[in-house]
Amino acid sequence: MAGRKLVVHHRHSTFDVEYDPNDGLEVLKFQLFSLTSIPPDEQKIFGGEGGRVVVGDTDLDLVSDKLRLVSISDVEEKEQEVVDVEKSDEEFARLLQEEEDRLMLQQVVVTEESGVIEKRIRPYINQVLMYEDPHRQDVARKSVPVETLEEKAAVAMAKVGNFTPSKSDQDYAFLLQLLFWFKTSFRWVHAPDCDGCGNETVSHGMGVPDPSETRFGASRVELYRCRTCSRITRFPRYSDPLKLLETRKGRCGEWANCFTLYCRAFGYDSRLIMDFTDHVWTECFLPSLGRWMHLDPCEGIYDNPLLYEKGWKKNLNYIIAIARDGAYDVTKRYTRKWHEVLHHRNLTSEPALSSFLSDMRSDCRKNFTSQYRSELEERYNKEADALEKDLYSKDDSFISLPGRLSGDKEWRLLRSEIGPNGISSLSTSSCPVRECIDEHVTKIYNAFYPLLLHMVDQSYSKSKTVEILNVIKRILANIKKSPFRKRRTSIDLASSDAKQFVSKTLPCLGELFDALYLKTETDAIRKVDVCLAADPVKTALALPVVFHALDDVIQNVNHSDKFTRESLAWPLLKLNRLCSGTVLASSEELPFGIVTSAFDGTRMTKWEEPNGAKGCWIIYKTPENQFHELVAYELMSANDAPERDPMNWILEGSKDGGLTWHTLDEQTNQIFVNRFQRKTYKIAVQPILSNTFSNMNGRIRFLSVRDVLATSRLQLGSIDLYVKGNVSYSST
Repeated sequence: MAGRKLVVHHRHSTFDVEYDPNDGLEVLKFQLFSLTSIPPDEQKIFGGEGGRVVVGDTDLDLVSDKLRLVSISDVEEKEQEVVDVEKSDEEFARLLQEEEDRLMLQQVVVTEESGVIEKRIRPYINQVLMYEDPHRQDVARKSVPVETLEEKAAVAMAKVGNFTPSKSDQDYAFLLQLLFWFKTSFRWVHAPDCDGCGNETVSHGMGVPDPSETRFGASRVELYRCRTCSRITRFPRYSDPLKLLETRKGRCGEWANCFTLYCRAFGYDSRLIMDFTDHVWTECFLPSLGRWMHLDPCEGIYDNPLLYEKGWKKNLNYIIAIARDGAYDVTKRYTRKWHEVLHHRNLTSEPALSSFLSDMRSDCRKNFTSQYRSELEERYNKEADALEKDLYSKDDSFISLPGRLSGDKEWRLLRSEIGPNGISSLSTSSCPVRECIDEHVTKIYNAFYPLLLHMVDQSYSKSKTVEILNVIKRILANIKKSPFRKRRTSIDLASSDAKQFVSKTLPCLGELFDALYLKTETDAIRKVDVCLAADPVKTALALPVVFHALDDVIQNVNHSDKFTRESLAWPLLKLNRLCSGTVLASSEELPFGIVTSAFDGTRMTKWEEPNGAKGCWIIYKTPENQFHELVAYELMSANDAPERDPMNWILEGSKDGGLTWHTLDEQTNQIFVNRFQRKTYKIAVQPILSNTFSNMNGRIRFLSVRDVLATSRLQLGSIDLYVKGNVSYSST
C-alpha cells in the first residue's frame, strides 16, 4: 500500500508526517510522540471536517490527510464530552430503565427471606476475625521470606526508575511480591496424592471429620482412593488459616483464606471476597490508590476485577466483601453488565439485602471507637459512589483477560471457566512507552574489557582465564547469598592463590565493582572484604546481570580460536551497548512479559507478544539529543517454547524521528538451537543510507516465529543494540 502524507496540527505547530498504512495507528502515535513529546497513550487524534475521533486503523483510513492532535491532559471539559468513551445518554437512559424494570421484577420473584443470604455470609464473619489473632499473624509472618520479598519489591520499583520509593510505594510493591510468592508456595489440590505411595487418586465420596480435623474447622472431609494401592486418603477442608499455614494446600477457599491472613499479618487492611457463583479471593485497601484493590491468589492476578465476567465468562450475582468491620456488597466492582446481573439476584430484594448488611456492619462495629466508625463510614460512602460511577464506564478493550488458570483443565471446562479462545494470560495491545532502566547492563558489559585485557597481557591461557573468571563468580555468589541490605563477603588471604588473586586480579576489577556498586576493604594481615558501596537496591538490580554476563564471557573464551588482544572484540567483548532508551511494543503480557524485559540483561525475564507469531514490532528511541551509528545487534532466545522464537525479521533505522525508515538488516530462517542462545548480527555499511539512530531511531519488525501453526505467541529473552564509539551514562 502506498504511503500517505499527513498534515498534523498540534497547538500552534504543524507537522508533515509520512505514514505507512501497513504500520498501523500505534506506529503513527509513536511518530507523533517523537515530534510532540506526547506519549501515545495520552494522545487524542481528530480527523476530517466533522472532527472524527481516530481510535483505530479503520478510522485513519476513513479520514482526510489533515489531522488534529491533542493531549488528554490538555483537553478542556467541552472537548472531553466530544470524545467521551462512556455510554451515550440514550444508551445510559435505556440501561437505567432496564435496571428499574429488573428491580420491579425482583420484588415479585424473590423469596424476601434474608435468611438465605445470612446463612451464606454469617459464618465468614467468625472466620475473618481469626485474621486479627496476634498468634496467627505471628506464625504467618515467620513463614514468609520477608527480606527476599523486600529485595524483589525494591528491584521491581528500580526497574521502572523508582530508586527512592515512598512508604506507600514500598507497601504496594511488597504486597504484589507477597501475592506472587504465595502463588508459587501454595499448592492447588484437585485430587490429593496418595498418602501411602504418592500416586494418583480418584474421588471416593465423603467422610466424617475426626476431632483432630474439626479442631481446625474442617466441617467436611473428602475421601480419595489410590489408583495403585487402593489406600484411602483424606482431604479435610480446613477453615482455620493457622492449619493452612501448615498444610499449604487446597482450593480457592483455602487459598484466599490463608492469603488474606498473610495480608492482615503485614498490616494491610484486608477483606475476604465471596462470590456466590463459587469463587473466593481477597481485597486490600491501599491508601496510595485511595481504594480497594482486587487480588486473586489462585491466579496470581491483581487489580483486574473484570477477570471473572470478561475472562472467565461467569454470570455473576452476589459478590460480598467480608471483614472484621462487617460485610459489603461489592458486586458492582466486578461487572459492567449490572442489568444482567440483576436478573440473577433473586435470593432477596435489594432493599432487604442492603438493610441486612447495614445491620451486620453496625453489629460488627459496636465496640469500635466513634472516630473509627466515622472513618469507616466515610470510606464506605466513597467506595459506594465510586462503584456507581464506574458501573457504566466501558472496560478497557485493549486488555485481554484470561480464563481460569487454577485447577484441573477438565474441571475448568466442566465449569465453563476456561475463557474465550483459550486465552491463558493477561495481556494488553495498547502498551505504554516504557523507559529502559538498563545503564547498569552496559556498564557491566564494558567492565570486562580491562579485566580480560590484563589477562591477555599476562599471557594467561584460556583455561587459566576461565579459572579466574569462575573465582570472581564464586565471590559474587557469596555476595548475593549475604543479607540484602548488608551484603559482604571476605577473601581469606591464608593461601598463596588467594594472595596472588588479590595482588594481580583484584585491581582490574575496579570498573566491574563500580558497575555493581561494590567496593573492597582491605585488612593487610588476614583478609579483603567485598561489600556494598552505595544503595543496596542498585547492587540487587545489577547482580543477576553480572552472573549471566560472566557465563557468556566464559563460554566465548572457551570457544575462541585464540586469546589475544586481537580477540578482544565483539562478540567476545560487548562494548558500547545502547542503553537508557524508551521502547514501545505492539503488545505485551502483563505483568512479567513486558517489553523492557528484553532489555534488562538477565535470563530470568522475557518479552512475550501474545499475538506476535505472524507479525509484531518493537520501536526503540534513543535518549534525547543522542546520536549513534548502529554497528551490531544481538538477540537471545527465551527459556522455553522454541516454537515461539523469532525466525524472520527486519531491522530498520530512522534519521528523522521516525517519519521515514530504511532497512539496516534483514534475516530469514533463523533458528535458535538452544535456550538462552545468543545470535549476533553485524550491520553492513551502507554508502547511501545511514545507520544513524536519532530521536525515534530503531524498529524491529518480526515477521514470523519458528512454528506459526503451533503458537500465536512470540517471545524473546533479550535484545542488545551496539553502537560505534562510547555510550554516555546519565548517572554516576
